[in-house]
Amino acid sequence: MKQLGAHVSVAGGVENAPLNAHKIGAKAFALFTKNQRQWRAKPLTTAQIDGFHSAMEQYSYRAEQVLPHDSYLINLGHPEEEPRAKSLHAFIDEMERCSQLGLDRLNFHPGSHLKKISEEQSLDRVAESLNQALEQTEGITAVIENTAGQGSNLGYRFEHLAHIIEKVEDKSRIGVCFDTCHAFAAGYDLRTEAAYNSTMDAFEEIVGFHYLCGMHINDCKSAFESRVDRHHSIGEGTIGLEGFRLLMNDPRIDEIPMVLETINSDIWNQEIEMLYGMVE
Repeated sequence: MKQLGAHVSVAGGVENAPLNAHKIGAKAFALFTKNQRQWRAKPLTTAQIDGFHSAMEQYSYRAEQVLPHDSYLINLGHPEEEPRAKSLHAFIDEMERCSQLGLDRLNFHPGSHLKKISEEQSLDRVAESLNQALEQTEGITAVIENTAGQGSNLGYRFEHLAHIIEKVEDKSRIGVCFDTCHAFAAGYDLRTEAAYNSTMDAFEEIVGFHYLCGMHINDCKSAFESRVDRHHSIGEGTIGLEGFRLLMNDPRIDEIPMVLETINSDIWNQEIEMLYGMVE
């Protein structure tokens, strides 16, 4: 079964996220456990943690339906050691916050080489960082998100994801989040059945669907293979409806959080309903 939802607000506290997901008819959701644009955050309070657990139970959400996202500041592949160490410390803190909330995965962008080292060297630093983070935490799977490849960002090729996975020692705690907008902007076509099958066959061959722990369901404002990250509402962008119809009927993509990050939160409930309506 498909588990559709959106990246919901945590205004007023993380304990409000399950309610905000429920309001739009979501069967899954994403959230930030702290301010995503600040390095430091106050620890979660007992009231927030208990409130989150209570709301999860009240609205019948399970950990495997939730895809927390880490801070945009974190760069585990940073070419310089001090900023990389700062990122690693923040990433471990985010994993611990997920653990406190009873969640089981943490979505992150692989990082950027900043044009100071090679892509391979930076990917190795990501894997090294992950090995350190996994060694110092328990129970949380690190979920790498593919990127559009904007600027010096890593992760725009499936081979980048596979490279990191190969070098992570604990394969039971590494996974992938597939972002449709990012994939399309990076050069993986989804617009027709033939193109969709070619992209997903490549994903299976290079990465493997057994590593798929979540998806971001976004249409794309930018052109195919532009490497420009611009999300759009479903059916209004350059991917178009057919790619999402194919995705909604792909049996390999079941029982994982499929999260909207489209540009108009006012119509998320309509987009969720439309996507479920595509299931044949």
